[in-house]
Amino acid sequence: MTQIEKVLIANRGEIAVRAVRTANSLGIKTVVVYSRDDQDSLHVRLADNAVYLGSGSVLETYLNTGKLMEACEQTGADSFYPGYGFLSENPDFARLVTKEGYNFIGPSADVIELMGNKVSSRKEAKKAGIPIVPGSEGAIDDVSKAIDICERIGYPVIVKAAFGGGGMGMVIVNSKDDLEQAVHSAQEQAKAAFGRSEVFVEKYLINPKHIEIQFFGDKQGNVVHLGERECSIQRRHQKLLEEAPSPVVSPVRRAYLGNLVADFAKGAGYVNAGTAEFLFKDGQFYFNEVNARIQVEMGVTEFVTGYDLVVEQFKVASGEPLSFNQKQVDIRGHSIEIRITAEDPLHDFRPSPGQVTSLIMPGGTGLRLDTHLYQGYTVPSRYDSMVGKLIAWDLTRSLCRHRLLTALDEFKISGFPTNMRFHRFLLEDDSFVSGTYHTGTIEERGLLEKVKDEFYAQAVALLAYSQQSSQSTLPKPPSDNWKVQGRRESTGWSV
Repeated sequence: MTQIEKVLIANRGEIAVRAVRTANSLGIKTVVVYSRDDQDSLHVRLADNAVYLGSGSVLETYLNTGKLMEACEQTGADSFYPGYGFLSENPDFARLVTKEGYNFIGPSADVIELMGNKVSSRKEAKKAGIPIVPGSEGAIDDVSKAIDICERIGYPVIVKAAFGGGGMGMVIVNSKDDLEQAVHSAQEQAKAAFGRSEVFVEKYLINPKHIEIQFFGDKQGNVVHLGERECSIQRRHQKLLEEAPSPVVSPVRRAYLGNLVADFAKGAGYVNAGTAEFLFKDGQFYFNEVNARIQVEMGVTEFVTGYDLVVEQFKVASGEPLSFNQKQVDIRGHSIEIRITAEDPLHDFRPSPGQVTSLIMPGGTGLRLDTHLYQGYTVPSRYDSMVGKLIAWDLTRSLCRHRLLTALDEFKISGFPTNMRFHRFLLEDDSFVSGTYHTGTIEERGLLEKVKDEFYAQAVALLAYSQQSSQSTLPKPPSDNWKVQGRRESTGWSV
């Protein structure tokens, strides 16, 4: 058994804060790393030790494996916690960590390599009896072969990078005439984003649901699944809202698909946390990919199962068995998570970082806010725009949705625009209330336009009040009970 005594957390933001707090609760000493942009970040303040990585780019700081290894050696850390993003799914880094005698808190390098390659993971899933989207058996190296495949499966198709994710290296093709250019474009994008140019082609499912299964394995060979999450609310292939369980997955389907995933992961020798992603269309599930790491949206699974997945990551990496078996996993109630970002929905979700001039956080039973924000903190422009995750739980989906709406009314961030008003529209839209939403719902329902219309309606109302009061600048609402569409709202778009 490898006892973890001091861990280096190779990440930043919300997940770094979560990892520090988890390690502290387990009596494990913590080391964090930070760039100049993050010198005032909360994870730096909470950790036992902090190592400065410099003022350069992400490649020169958080992705600089040499500096990370030096930090580990200098501070006496014995383990690395990668979280999500950055180096979390980099098999070369995981291999380097273990080669140097440190403990990597995640899957093995070989498993990350197998699962990180979408082509090989599709093959393994198919062997395990998991249905996959029709497409090429391997990477495309000959456009003529791609044409033959597309003629067989039918258009539209999607050309995808074999490595990476997040919507990069993906090109949708509607006809044979566009295929050759699409393959070359996807290869170039993949090379620039992931350093690997391999691409494959598969049938493009129009507006499916995105459903994923959380699974977990330990070093004793046990693998369990913890039910599904639905992550269909997306914009440009980026998730915005997640919930568990999915409103369209029955307990029978959950058990069937979950057991298939657990057997698949067990056959691959999977250890630690992982997620198998599926597309759901016309009553059929299709395997999409595996994320060999913890997920941003793990909180909804933690709420409905009662298990702390980061604690399990640390314990499993120490050689302990999972603290639960499959029979003990019970889905109770409902949980919804929204990703809070420093983005401006009025300007095509343009990143809009800035200083937190005031902050009022929501609270109450069945509510959790995972964030690295505090009043006076300046959100840097160099990194991902997510500044927090607001997660609610209740006994039913309807009660959970209302709890989250109430929390959004309480939550106030001033200093820069956020996407919180946009989330109100999502939660109140008929497609979300009914559970019939899909990956194209935002565009199909015109939700961006509705948000803009509401903002301009408020601006007109305030301007009219301003003119009536003979004031030259926009005032505050005439009373604390001023409402728009039956909901109390703040006048500022940034709250």
